[in-house]
Amino acid sequence: MIEDKNQQRTDLSQLGEFGLIDHLAKSFEVTQKSTIMAIGDDAAVLEFDKDRVVVSTDFLVEGVHFDLSYMPLKHLGYKAVIVNLSDIYAMNAEATQITVSIAVSNRFPLEAIEELYAGVQTACKLYDVDLVGGDTTSSTSGLIISVTAIGQVKTGKEVYRSGAKPNDLLVVSGDLGGAYLGLQVLEREKEVFKVNPNNQPDLDGYTYIIERQLKPEARKDIIKLLEDLEVKPTAMIDISDGLSSEILHLCKASKVGCDLYENKIPLDPQVISTSEEFNMDSTTIALSGGEDYELLMTISQEDFPKIKANPHLTVIGYITDEASGAHLVTRGDQKIQLTAQGWNSFETN
Repeated sequence: MIEDKNQQRTDLSQLGEFGLIDHLAKSFEVTQKSTIMAIGDDAAVLEFDKDRVVVSTDFLVEGVHFDLSYMPLKHLGYKAVIVNLSDIYAMNAEATQITVSIAVSNRFPLEAIEELYAGVQTACKLYDVDLVGGDTTSSTSGLIISVTAIGQVKTGKEVYRSGAKPNDLLVVSGDLGGAYLGLQVLEREKEVFKVNPNNQPDLDGYTYIIERQLKPEARKDIIKLLEDLEVKPTAMIDISDGLSSEILHLCKASKVGCDLYENKIPLDPQVISTSEEFNMDSTTIALSGGEDYELLMTISQEDFPKIKANPHLTVIGYITDEASGAHLVTRGDQKIQLTAQGWNSFETN
């Protein structure tokens, strides 16, 4: 957990729960006008005028969602915030506040928790959100993190999963598959290290995909881009569990089908080369890998000229009627029924 065994180690029992909260909270500044009362009372007080409020919550559990043998605590704190902000942006909303709760075992000293919250603080600064509350407690099974993200959106500007219509275009931001392959590289190097602890990880050539896994980014920039282009998606969802799962969620909520074109799925060159190295199919990785936190959306064909040739957005298919079903159109022009094979935390290994 901490490489330097000689670093200062302050037992959390020296501070107690409220002392720990005070210690961690003092580094966070309030920047949002909607934050009336942050940490320091029984509850946070927020004021959003006539805007609608959006709220999302996620858990990250040690041994299920992250492995501290290769996930630095600062990166973990950052990622824990990002995965929640992504859900807010998927509603076409602005993220404004978060709460962070942790359950922590006695193997973690104060210095480790400070490192975790340094990552939280970095995310708050970069994405301009306020930390307004949370909780701390003990754990007998490692580290557990729960983040709740709060945001606001003007009435009528919110975008749900349920608004897609036949003939809408299926559009995705960024590129896909990098996070999953970054995880495969880290897991491989972990196994090498277990066999020979003197071996240093060989991460040259994998910088992009490892960053996609350890330090993902939420696509706040895409929400601003869509506003500037005067494009309001008809439906939107973030890609956390794999492209195929999210497409099927969107189709189910909107009661539509879709045709997804394999040759249109955006892949970074490092994803393609690493897929080949691991003898994996890059399309399968993009469909089922997950943790990319890109935005998947549908837009009216009337808005196509506005997004045409934009480097941040790729048209990957179009929406059909519900009876047609959801299909992948392969490079060989075959139609294959789309299935959800994304990550499922309730499946046992």
